[in-house]
Amino acid sequence: MKAVFLDRGSFPEHVTFNVPTSSLSITEYPHTSPEQVVERIKHADVILVNKTWLSAETLAQCTHLKMIQVTATGTNNVDLEYCKKNNILVQNVADYSANSVPEHTFSLLLNLKRNLDSYVRAVKQGAWSKSTHFCFLDYPINDLAGSTMLIVGNGNIGKNVARIAEAFGIHCLFAERKHTDTAREGRIAFAEGIKVADIVTLHCPLTAETKSMIGKQELQDMKSTAVLLNVSRGGLVDEEALVEAIKTQQILGAAMDVATLEPMSSVNPLNALADYPNFLLTPHVAWASEQAMQTLANIAMGHIKDFLLTHSS
Repeated sequence: MKAVFLDRGSFPEHVTFNVPTSSLSITEYPHTSPEQVVERIKHADVILVNKTWLSAETLAQCTHLKMIQVTATGTNNVDLEYCKKNNILVQNVADYSANSVPEHTFSLLLNLKRNLDSYVRAVKQGAWSKSTHFCFLDYPINDLAGSTMLIVGNGNIGKNVARIAEAFGIHCLFAERKHTDTAREGRIAFAEGIKVADIVTLHCPLTAETKSMIGKQELQDMKSTAVLLNVSRGGLVDEEALVEAIKTQQILGAAMDVATLEPMSSVNPLNALADYPNFLLTPHVAWASEQAMQTLANIAMGHIKDFLLTHSS
């Protein structure tokens, strides 16, 4: 069988995708433009893909295709309805970043609450050597202990965030789905949670229901001392509303690891916050610890191996 990896360059070379069986040959491409997709996959039995878009029109030209292995958790880059109708198996990789994403979440949170970037930058610029006292306190520092965190998303990542948060002395609340009248046991109504939280952190998928779930109204309802974290999907937050909230000091700060369109364009509204110390942006790397990436690769190739074993029997 033939397999094609359309965007192998999404991973460093030292992350290994070991071919699970001699009956499968894999052709790897660092990157595939939209114009190159059909030519590269038209004879493939298996496609490995990270973020390259696979539309129904494109997939219809692949007469041998039996399986798509998405090397990520989200499958919104694949036309799932077409695959279901045409008996093409689509597999994703879940839970590989259950440590990496929560750790990145707290890296961003601690940076925001303790103004780490501002202090590091000031020291590099010579402010400490010019200080009259043994330290300088130009930027406010706030503890995490005693604060309330609203976690949107009750999967493994959300639960691991709660586990770490509790070790810091943070009181955790899990949000009920937005616009749901009755909160299930162990959850708080979304609108209520937004109002009482000191920290709002998003760990849920992007769907029609969750798109722009944090918009102008939610940002207005948050405490002026609250911070927003999004290490899930960019579309969960109305970026223009967030820019306005930061500029007008509606909230204390925000940290993002994602953007609505990635890679983030030069015209993205978030660029307006580049010089704001209370806004942090990392390039969708929360998932990408060395350990998490190799775990992802191992799971993905394991899925392909299991499929091939089943298909050949």
